[in-house]
Amino acid sequence: MFDTVLVANRGEIAVRVIRTLRAMGVRSVAVFSDADADARHVREADTAVRIGPPPAADSYLSVERLLEAAARTGAQAVHPGYGFLAENAGFARACADAGLVFIGPPADAIALMGDKIRAKATVREAGVPVVPGSSGSGLTDDQLIAAAREIGVPVLLKPSAGGGGKGMRLVRDTAALAEEIAAARREARASFGDDTLLVERWVDRPRHIEIQVLADGHGNVLHLGERECSLQRRHQKIVEEAPSVLLDEATRASMGEAAVQAARSCGYRGAGTVEFIVPGGDPSSYYFMEMNTRLQVEHPVTELVTGLDLVEWQLRVAAGEPLPFGQDDVRLTGHAVEARVCAEDPARGFLPSGGTVLRLREPQGDGVRTDSGLSEGAEVGSLYDPMLSKVIAYGPDRESALRKLRAALAGTVTLGVQTNAGFLRRLLAHPAVVAGELDTGLVEREAASLVTADVPPDVYAAAALLRQAALDPALVPAPAAAGWVDPFSVADGWRLGGEPAWTAHHLHVPGHDPVTVRVRGTADGEWEVLLDGEETPRRSSGILPPRPDDPRFVCRLDGVTHAFAALPDGAWLGRDGDAWHVRDHDPVAASLTRGAHAGADSLTAPMPGTVTVVKVAVGDEVAAGQSLLVVEAMKMEHVICAPHAGTVAELDVTPGTTVAMDQVLAVVAPAAEPAADQAREEAK
Repeated sequence: MFDTVLVANRGEIAVRVIRTLRAMGVRSVAVFSDADADARHVREADTAVRIGPPPAADSYLSVERLLEAAARTGAQAVHPGYGFLAENAGFARACADAGLVFIGPPADAIALMGDKIRAKATVREAGVPVVPGSSGSGLTDDQLIAAAREIGVPVLLKPSAGGGGKGMRLVRDTAALAEEIAAARREARASFGDDTLLVERWVDRPRHIEIQVLADGHGNVLHLGERECSLQRRHQKIVEEAPSVLLDEATRASMGEAAVQAARSCGYRGAGTVEFIVPGGDPSSYYFMEMNTRLQVEHPVTELVTGLDLVEWQLRVAAGEPLPFGQDDVRLTGHAVEARVCAEDPARGFLPSGGTVLRLREPQGDGVRTDSGLSEGAEVGSLYDPMLSKVIAYGPDRESALRKLRAALAGTVTLGVQTNAGFLRRLLAHPAVVAGELDTGLVEREAASLVTADVPPDVYAAAALLRQAALDPALVPAPAAAGWVDPFSVADGWRLGGEPAWTAHHLHVPGHDPVTVRVRGTADGEWEVLLDGEETPRRSSGILPPRPDDPRFVCRLDGVTHAFAALPDGAWLGRDGDAWHVRDHDPVAASLTRGAHAGADSLTAPMPGTVTVVKVAVGDEVAAGQSLLVVEAMKMEHVICAPHAGTVAELDVTPGTTVAMDQVLAVVAPAAEPAADQAREEAK
């Protein structure tokens, strides 16, 4: 076994690998960019090496700097994790040339399976069923169109290189093929530097099922059962489980054997995954899609149902050990489900989010596991992948595993950064998910019903009460409000000869209109809370505010107790996986800003990120819908367009500018109406 292993990755997967290295008594070496100097994986490793500035191309994707870090620390092997260089054949060869063991398959296997066209041809020869589609590499647009017409629409256009759904296009109309092929080539070229495409038959309402394989260097190849990965959004998995409710034992054995043959066909070694597309109505008709030549994000669900540590077996196989068990020794026990927690805001169209993790609570124990790269104080920026953590639940059956996972997501607290945890909790309670009636389009069809578009009124009320408590300690029951309080310093609204006065709290949640919440004391020692648009005040008997060591915040409204995770100042509140950034709003300043550009529209950043393109200058005339700027974050581009025809009155950014969410980027003054122009001319 190795003495020292360098982990060529960051975040959640780096922490995960380091955990197994520690358990095995192997020294771990972390690498980090300047953006990750204080990251959790850096603190948990035995040693850590800076490898460059924040951009991944200059750090985590730099083969030269990674090899130099391994040499400086005496590492004998490199674990690539997933993402970055995990499926880069050149990196695997460079490790071998440097005398390092690459903890993964041979470089030739990576290269073969990384080319989807060659991969399909190879596994087809091994007797593995593949999706009907085009054959051959380097097809022209006309050849792709001809293949699509022969297969029959709908078809799926796919880049031969890369993955993650980038460049994939579903085409249901043959008339749109030329346009969609051009778009797919552009995206593939931008993402992978290779615009080679293939075309495959599209299976309507398919299920995505993958088989975990494990192979050693002594000719032993076996499978560890399947994972159901059909819950996806934008071709990205968000929930995975093992085993799948779709498969019976015969189909499981058949698909497992097909996966083993696929692995043998490319001389595989280590842990890998063979992915299949499966018609929901006929699971026996499965088709090979691709092979992922690395550890998968969703590997924990397989670990929980098999009792095997896949990272440990990656290390043992890489060190030359044979597998001490055979296919008949593999048993699937119980059920496991995983949900990916990402830095994104479902209420704003799942745009990437970011910020500082101000409060963090991640469930562990009693059948729940959280794999995470987070810690309080961590900065979530826009440079890297948006996945922050994975919450995994295990139970004796699927129903109990789902129930545990929903509860764990409800108890997940990540204040300071918007996440999709609440969305995932609601998805897992959807009747189709509970029934196991899944397909890869389910999330997209049901997403709107699973997003909480409006801020619940009790969130505004709770935020106002927390602010009021800072002004009036009487809101906090003794002994929390210990010590003498000057009775003339509190804002209880008391005034001589009349009803108590209201204290107005002007609040704003990004993406929503500002709200005013008024609070005042009552004669019986309680409090009234009145929201905009409501005629009857809510009654509160007080609050139990959060403390530095405990984020729980409790308030009672109209006899109902509401519990949140919160910051002491009320700037963030969270509940059941959802969170709200409740800012103070200054209506006077907002009015002055509007007055400075009367009738103009301020264009703000929809997400924290970097401005990559600026297409206009101050004074330019623009048309309605014209593209003005591009903001990029977490591998996603967002085009900022003119809301109406007019003139660029203000431009506050240049290419390379880092922006916060809702930061003003530009201001477009509307074009004058023709009648108004004529009136002004006549007045002259």
